[in-house]
Amino acid sequence: MIKIGIPGQAQLNRFNPPPKILRAAIALFSLPLGVTPLALIALLSPLPSRANSPNPTPQPTVSPRPLPPRPVLPLAPFGNRQIVLNGQPFYGAWTQWQVGNSSRIGISDAALTQLFGVQLLSTANVSQQPVQWFSDSVSVLPTRLDSTSRYLDITEFAQKNGWQLQIEGNQLQVSTQPAKVRLIRQEQQSWGDRITIDLDRPTPWQADPQSLEFLLTLNAQLGSPAAQVFKPTPASKIRTFQLETLPSQTRLKIGIPWRVRPQITTQANRIIIEVGTPYLPARDIAWMPGLRWRQQYITVGNAQFPAVWLEVDPKQPQLSVRPLLSNTSRVPGTAPLFRTAQQGGAIAAINGGFFNRINQLPLGAIRLNNQWLSSPILTRGVVAWNNDGNLRVDRLVLQETAIALNQRFGLTALNSGYVQAGIARYTPDWGTLYTTLSDNEVLVTVQNNQVTQQTTVEKAGSAVPMPTSGYLLVLRSNRSAASSFAIGTAVQLEATLTPPDLANYSTILGAGPLLIQNGQTVLDATAERFSRAFIEEQAARSAIGQAPNGTILIVAVHDRLGGLGATLSDIASIMKQLGATNALNLDGGSSTTLYLGGQILDRPPNFTTSVHNGIGIFFQPSSF
Repeated sequence: MIKIGIPGQAQLNRFNPPPKILRAAIALFSLPLGVTPLALIALLSPLPSRANSPNPTPQPTVSPRPLPPRPVLPLAPFGNRQIVLNGQPFYGAWTQWQVGNSSRIGISDAALTQLFGVQLLSTANVSQQPVQWFSDSVSVLPTRLDSTSRYLDITEFAQKNGWQLQIEGNQLQVSTQPAKVRLIRQEQQSWGDRITIDLDRPTPWQADPQSLEFLLTLNAQLGSPAAQVFKPTPASKIRTFQLETLPSQTRLKIGIPWRVRPQITTQANRIIIEVGTPYLPARDIAWMPGLRWRQQYITVGNAQFPAVWLEVDPKQPQLSVRPLLSNTSRVPGTAPLFRTAQQGGAIAAINGGFFNRINQLPLGAIRLNNQWLSSPILTRGVVAWNNDGNLRVDRLVLQETAIALNQRFGLTALNSGYVQAGIARYTPDWGTLYTTLSDNEVLVTVQNNQVTQQTTVEKAGSAVPMPTSGYLLVLRSNRSAASSFAIGTAVQLEATLTPPDLANYSTILGAGPLLIQNGQTVLDATAERFSRAFIEEQAARSAIGQAPNGTILIVAVHDRLGGLGATLSDIASIMKQLGATNALNLDGGSSTTLYLGGQILDRPPNFTTSVHNGIGIFFQPSSF
């Protein structure tokens, strides 16, 4: 979460950065390794972070928790999500189907890369995915889609590599041939260090980045004492090196400084770890009809930024784009984007707008199916789109007015965590309860356009029932207006939107600031009332944009090579280089998360935090 400052309400709507050690860990491990088996455990129990609230409560400084040495299989509420690899259970999607008399088995590309170390290569063919695994030759695996995952047909690939496959209930059991580690050696290069692990045969491996340490688990036994010859040197980028032997496994613990990312590749019977080289492999994968997964370094000035993005064709009839809410039954709430995307049935997603992390309340526009779930604030930027695929970015104001006793009262916000003096409105979309956000709030219940109740609640944090029909008017530091809303008083509402043509867009999501509009850079964070600290911050960034051909771009950018993250000017330049003629900055920092088909593409998920909302890509296959 990037902190934002709001004049007059900084004590409520400003986000403090995470604890120092967590910021360092996030910067260090912002690399595209996907959802590793151990990292997924931490994803399901996200790290807390600090923020200010109307009644601040001291929050403990929390360091990233060490992950358990062996994974625990999370409960999977949908589909076949359990893979047992050489007797050890993992979370991973798989499926089975028939082609004539042949039974086929597919594993999601997320599980195949995370559990086995299979590397995906670029392709323009959505029906075939080329891969490499301990070989200079390329294997091409047929693809198969369902509504939330893409599976790679491993039937022949498994036979070729001597894997034994067996299905028991919802478990896919995979047994690979026993392997041994023959030698581990270090080569110091001008750019850093190379660790080479020689094996007697190919074997699955799993990478698991942790705080200032990188774990690599091999499904191989340590073959001889010669495997322990590695010793870091004073000039080495590798600070520490440890070997652990487990039953049928060898684990390497590699201590590395923050902002140094390892790159892992395989050759015949060999794993190579390079520490000090650019870590992000260029990738351009036609992942499914209408959706491409791309990643590469983007140069801005003298800096190189790792960018990972999805290109979505909104004219693809089986794809749709709509907001994702972490809680579908009420407006408040946060959750990891991985969980929100899977529970919401999205095949891809990116984090969305700003929110108050403590109260879990939105701070910006959310409009879904022509219904406002939360109003825009502070004339900030929004992205709007319709079912026809047209995307629009602009600065937006929604002004609601309550009319009572021939008096007009401008409302400050609708279903929003943005608190200021005046009158705000809350509807049943907020939830069955409204919890007061400041002291001495006057709550006016309006049903059938008439005041039916008025109460004063002295303390913030008090829960009161939300009317099942109608709405609440919440008077904050404005008791003089209470007499105009006596019980029995008729109340009418008016609403105006600026610019008015945005009323024609059924879906709107707010964040900001605007980056590009009609091909021109229009970045003006001061006009959108962001704080100087926010404007100058260098951080991970998320953005959404659209190219002239209609392609929607959802983009995640992390720390530059050897330095800090992107400024707002940097992300505007990056979006232009990617071809966007309209673009909006989304929430960023630890919130930045790009999800596709069961994996986090841009960073290890144990270094992401919960978010309030996102933008989801949904796939409705004609048949499975």
